[in-house]
Amino acid sequence: MKTYSQKSAEIKREWWVIDAASMPLGKLAVVIADKLMGKSKVTYTPHIDNGDYVVVVNAKNIVVTGNKLTDKKYYRHSGFPGGLTEFKLEEVIEKNPAVVITEAVKGMLPKNKLSADRLARLRIFDGAEHAHTAQNPKEIK
Repeated sequence: MKTYSQKSAEIKREWWVIDAASMPLGKLAVVIADKLMGKSKVTYTPHIDNGDYVVVVNAKNIVVTGNKLTDKKYYRHSGFPGGLTEFKLEEVIEKNPAVVITEAVKGMLPKNKLSADRLARLRIFDGAEHAHTAQNPKEIK
């Protein structure tokens, strides 16, 4: 029996919608990364990008456990000496909650040439409404 290897022409992408308020941030990122990579599909092939589109709603209502709202920090550097800026998780959620989910998912994707294309299929919305109803996304429970 031969091992199946998917071809680029055989890729069929689906749309999924997930509510960010339904589970903690880490578990949410695992589910999203799994769908973006296509690991939940029977036709998963590591060197082919056969993942699906993922729409995240209610990003403003991200759930985190413990003291992460005050203890977890995000860093940015301007490139100049002394240009390191740090932000608490609660500050980042107030300003742009999409950054929190994007960074969490980015850390769970493999670091290779396919990761940028996979991350581009992630769509994040602050509220319960999203602009992709025409694609008839299936809901992830």
